[in-house]
Amino acid sequence: QVQLVESGGGLVQAGGSLKLSCAASGGTFSRYAMGWFRQAPGKEREFVAAISRSGGSTGYVDSVKDRFTISRVNAKNTVYLQMNSLKPEDTAVYYCAAGSDRYYSGDVRSNYDYWGQGTQVTVSS
Repeated sequence: QVQLVESGGGLVQAGGSLKLSCAASGGTFSRYAMGWFRQAPGKEREFVAAISRSGGSTGYVDSVKDRFTISRVNAKNTVYLQMNSLKPEDTAVYYCAAGSDRYYSGDVRSNYDYWGQGTQVTVSS
């Protein structure tokens, strides 16, 4: 079983950048497809980005394309989310997730088996 710990959240002005990290332990990281989701107050948790086991395939929700970049370093057991040109509507708790036995889990929540506790991102206008 894998444990996931997110970090890097905080308060930033609109137009700024943040880089989230998610450190995994307790499993073979390279066997897991990874993803980032977010949940704003009063809203459903939504997909943000996903990356395959090898890092060769990625996917994004339309609202973050060309602004966010997901990446991973398997040797460091870490997945990242670089967020640029942040907007107030990006404010949410961001969660990383791991999908076991899948090369790529995409935007389907049920494809993910493990979740972190989340990190708060607040973008001020």
